[in-house]
Amino acid sequence: MTRGSARILVGVVVFLILCGAGYLIWQRSSASTASSVMTAVVSRGDIEETVLATGTLKPVRLVAVGAQVSGRITSVKVTLGQTVKAGDLVAEIDSVTQENALRTAEASLANVKAQKVEKQATLALNQQNLGRQTEMVAKNAVSKADYDTAVADLGVTRAQIEALDAQIISGEVAVETANANLGYTKITAPIDGTVLSIVSQEGQTVNAAQTAPTIVILGQLDTMTVRAEISEADIVKVEPGQAIYFTVLGDPDRRYDAKLASIEPAPESIRSDSSFSSSTAASSSSSSSSSSSSSEAIYYNGIFDVPNTDGRLRTYMTAEVHIVLGQAKGVLTIPSAALGAKDADGKYTVRVMDAAGRTSERKVEIGLNNKNMAEARSGLSEGEQVVTGEMTAQTASSGGPRGGPPPMGL
Repeated sequence: MTRGSARILVGVVVFLILCGAGYLIWQRSSASTASSVMTAVVSRGDIEETVLATGTLKPVRLVAVGAQVSGRITSVKVTLGQTVKAGDLVAEIDSVTQENALRTAEASLANVKAQKVEKQATLALNQQNLGRQTEMVAKNAVSKADYDTAVADLGVTRAQIEALDAQIISGEVAVETANANLGYTKITAPIDGTVLSIVSQEGQTVNAAQTAPTIVILGQLDTMTVRAEISEADIVKVEPGQAIYFTVLGDPDRRYDAKLASIEPAPESIRSDSSFSSSTAASSSSSSSSSSSSSEAIYYNGIFDVPNTDGRLRTYMTAEVHIVLGQAKGVLTIPSAALGAKDADGKYTVRVMDAAGRTSERKVEIGLNNKNMAEARSGLSEGEQVVTGEMTAQTASSGGPRGGPPPMGL
């Protein structure tokens, strides 16, 4: 080999080495750029946007069965969890006082009726006397004064009978009242339902002079009413008729579907509004009430019913309620973390990575967005990769994923 050929060969070898080194440097640079971001694949799926609320389950009808008369409870006829029908005997109260009151009222009524019979006999006698006086005064056999006396006696007797008639009505009312009070000693179920609580026990004395003491609590469990607390931040998005589903803490895998029936116009905190208190109390607590009201969260109750034929739903269970604002099936979805700033035209900026690892910004029209996944209506194709975040040094050293959607909650 000549000296010139050797030089050419050495030059070719050096050139190839430099090219290989440059390619390796370029490849490592590209790999470093690609591995510095986290990506997710644009895929098809279902998405829904909901408002989350916490609700409490109660029977559709909840009745506290109380006593209308005072006395000692002689017997309780039901047990906890028992199903009763309207009119069934629930408890009995000692009825001696009520029985005596009824006998007294009946005796008073009988006395007045006897007085009326007496006055009716007197009325007949006075009518006969007036007839004789009328005949005799026509013959001038008696004085005019005797005739006037007979007329007055007849009128007085009739007035007395009318007064006794009024007393009879009053006596009959007293008998009916006493009879009703006697009936109140037998406490019956006002509705069909289940005994949820026995508040007063056998042998206990109840006093109904000021308030009606509760004996048992009944509830109709075949239908449950849910009162969901909706925050003031979400209440503007919610309206009656929207679809709802919820789960309970003890059975999170079972879903119950319903529709929102109504929304109460004011929060329950309106009951403690200082505007309804006395002026003295309002003036002394105005500063504290204003400061506390501003710091308290405001919730509005959304109400709906759900069938409970199998009895799995129980009173005062906690429900995790999802009010559906919108849903779509089989649409392109991307993680919400991939969304950038929103433009004036309503589109979002999304960074897209190509096969070579280069990223570029793209305008994307977004539909539903539940803060976890978002619906991409235009601007993206299925299978493309979108950037969801930057790979930190800690993430890279821990061997975290370099592709795919971010973990839940990011």
